Amino acid sequence: MRRILLAAWAFVCLSSGVADAQPRTARTQFEVTYVAADVIYVDAGSEEGLAEGMELEVRRLEPGQPLMAAQTIASVKVIATSPQSAVCEVAGVVQPIVRGDFATLSSVDAEKVAMMMTSLNARQYAQVVEFSDFDGADPLEDEQREYVPRPPLHEINRTRGRISFQQSSLFDHVSGAAAHQAGLSLRTDVTRINGTYWNFGGNWRGRINSRNDGATNQTLTDLINRTYNVGLRYENPNSKNRIGVGRLLLPWASSLSTIDGGYYGRRLTKSTTVGAFGGTMPNPTAWNYDPNRQIAGVFSSFEKGSFEKVRYSGTLGAAHTRRSWRPERQFGFFQNTVSVQRRVSVYHNAEVDYRSQGRFGSMTSGPVLSRSYLTVRTQASDKVSFDVSHNYFRGVPTADTRLLGSGLLDDLLFQGLSAGMRVQLPERSAAYFQVGRSVRNSDTGASWNYMLGYTRGRLPWLGLRGDIRTSRFSSSFGSGRYHTLTLSRDLGDAFRFELQVGQQNFSGALTSQSRARFANGRVEWLFSRNYFVGLGLTGYRGQVQNYDQVFVDLGYRF
Repeated sequence: MRRILLAAWAFVCLSSGVADAQPRTARTQFEVTYVAADVIYVDAGSEEGLAEGMELEVRRLEPGQPLMAAQTIASVKVIATSPQSAVCEVAGVVQPIVRGDFATLSSVDAEKVAMMMTSLNARQYAQVVEFSDFDGADPLEDEQREYVPRPPLHEINRTRGRISFQQSSLFDHVSGAAAHQAGLSLRTDVTRINGTYWNFGGNWRGRINSRNDGATNQTLTDLINRTYNVGLRYENPNSKNRIGVGRLLLPWASSLSTIDGGYYGRRLTKSTTVGAFGGTMPNPTAWNYDPNRQIAGVFSSFEKGSFEKVRYSGTLGAAHTRRSWRPERQFGFFQNTVSVQRRVSVYHNAEVDYRSQGRFGSMTSGPVLSRSYLTVRTQASDKVSFDVSHNYFRGVPTADTRLLGSGLLDDLLFQGLSAGMRVQLPERSAAYFQVGRSVRNSDTGASWNYMLGYTRGRLPWLGLRGDIRTSRFSSSFGSGRYHTLTLSRDLGDAFRFELQVGQQNFSGALTSQSRARFANGRVEWLFSRNYFVGLGLTGYRGQVQNYDQVFVDLGYRF
């Protein structure tokens, strides 16, 4: 016989309840359980179908908010798995990732997981094995199959986001003047553009035109908008090259803060990458912020080990900065991370200036430590984490102090040794604190700083998500305290409300601002499937700035 038919049936019953067992379903959403310097852990692994190379988006969902309204804050890629957990490398960040955020699979990887789970749930049938006179398939048929059209992958030309036209008016109560601006706001994630490995994503807000009658130019809203990242990135897993252009972080050295420019990296081996970067430094939360500063440099990055055991990643490089195109600094930068499973991580970054006598006005020569930040974090349990940090600045940080009350400058407030703890509590709430002892060369004694905070997913009676924090600090660029309350809520799928109010008292050599109070409020209404309208109001009352800002958005969501 040319064909032989073999059939076999196998039935395995472990107990009488096996027939009633529920089939496993494919999960596409996972909770972030641990956050290190440049990686995160999620609460699922190979048993749930996750595998190395899969891409996920980290999203944040406010309590009471519908799933479709969750905001994408980062993109990650699975680099290691165990049966119950997976380690993901952070590829792009819009906002810092925290425990409690959730990650969702890309549509392509979600289909792969669903197919795998379907095969696991399928009933077992007799397998028919057929043999022929040929050792393999017909070569002519295989060649014909290569020309059968296949649908493109879902990730190719996938476009999601929102674009809106914004009209704002600013009324300055100090000068009595007003300013009116028209602008565009974009938040998007476009993958595999035109079938290539170019991706575009992030947040951006810019002006189309402006009519200024002498009113304040830089507002609190403007400063916060400048902390966003947006860029065009080339990320091909089969290529040795990696490119980024826009307002973004250098993936191998995020301690350098945001640059307006670009980078190029080339992988020499599986664990070694070298490259170059350049641009301006627009982020007002950077410790050495200057809107007129330009930077260019080179770097080399190395990584080794396993996230399931011990892993090391490090970057070293050299950079040169210019201020208004005049020479300013020559420095080396170093960034190192060591993690032991998911329990302990150590992160350190430093900048060392090289001074040459007579160059740039220097009276001495040799290396000088300008910046150092060290933190050791341990996850004592799923609900409790501790960290110990040491922060050092040789000079005075130049971050914009108007952002103190927003919480974006908390990393600069504690200079010297500090320690903190975060505890997950019932009712989707958490308490956190940080205490530090600041000592500077000019101080006659040490000062104790603290920051306390509490967040709750749903406040009683109001149904709002709330976060309240208070801080007292004494640092090289000034001293003071701030208090902030943030509330938000979603009513159904179409309406969103958020409010932030705060007060900061600040005194320092670089500003005459003493006390300032502010309130940011915004409502957003999705009045159709794709179109939305938003209304916002910012009130700022301080001794230097005193203004109201009103803006209206009309946009399209895709």
